Amino acid sequence: MGFNENLKGELEYKGMPVKELAHKTGIPKQTLDNYLLSNASMPPADKAVLIAQVLDVSVEYLVTGKRKANNKTTQRQLSPETRSIADCVEPLSRENRKVIETTVIELAQLLTQPSKNEPLALTPLQKVFLRLFR
Repeated sequence: MGFNENLKGELEYKGMPVKELAHKTGIPKQTLDNYLLSNASMPPADKAVLIAQVLDVSVEYLVTGKRKANNKTTQRQLSPETRSIADCVEPLSRENRKVIETTVIELAQLLTQPSKNEPLALTPLQKVFLRLFR
């Protein structure tokens, strides 16, 4: 994935509008909008550093999509099972990762709630996951 996709994903994850990023970095919103275009060029290093600092990620992550093991945002170690899931999902498109994220969140909520005798309205994929985890 490129800078624009990683930036979009990080803004989405943080729930931060481009306007807020513009305010916090001092980079005009129109310039940031240009960085988000699919055919956009990379921002200059000084702008990439400002963006990374505000989003609390490394410039390397914005450019490559890969996080360093010693980055403060990854200090909490993931279990082997969670890393395995992340490794499987990472190569997928952002849209497919979002579908999986939504499904996992919904299933985690179902699994942490007391069991009810009511039938659940689940998608076929969610039913498969639920059978695996219950």
